[in-house]
Amino acid sequence: MARSRLIHRLLLRFRQIDNRRRILLAEAVAYLLVARLALIFVPFPRLAPRLGSFVPPTDPRAGEARMAAAPHQTKLAEEIGWAVTRAARYLPFKAVCLPQAMAAQVMLKRRGVKSVMHFGAAKGTDKPLDAHAWLDAAGVEVTGYPVAENFAEIACFV
Repeated sequence: MARSRLIHRLLLRFRQIDNRRRILLAEAVAYLLVARLALIFVPFPRLAPRLGSFVPPTDPRAGEARMAAAPHQTKLAEEIGWAVTRAARYLPFKAVCLPQAMAAQVMLKRRGVKSVMHFGAAKGTDKPLDAHAWLDAAGVEVTGYPVAENFAEIACFV
């Protein structure tokens, strides 16, 4: 009973969103699914070239993608970040930081907006590997923010 009420409430909220945002949400769901499946079935060394050029965080190209761009690109980056993070909340599978960054990167690239995907690892944790991915574009923090202070950026894709 509670589940059907939740679904009903979500559908009502979805109908209240304008058509442009509905399309962005649907696109985000599709790309989150593709990203999740790619991470499951494709070895990362084969997947990495599709994410862009692997560069150190100090590379000037990473800085260029972080800079503010034209107002319409900034607006697009904000809207895509909203759509991806919102869609990830309600999917029946876990769409954590890396699939979110991958989905948003593809959506931005389709629209001609440059982005930089950051990879970091936590310093001083008891876990064997605590990693995080986040995405910047057009001066906007698109996905994966806020980044915890104990994460050190290792590399990025531009």
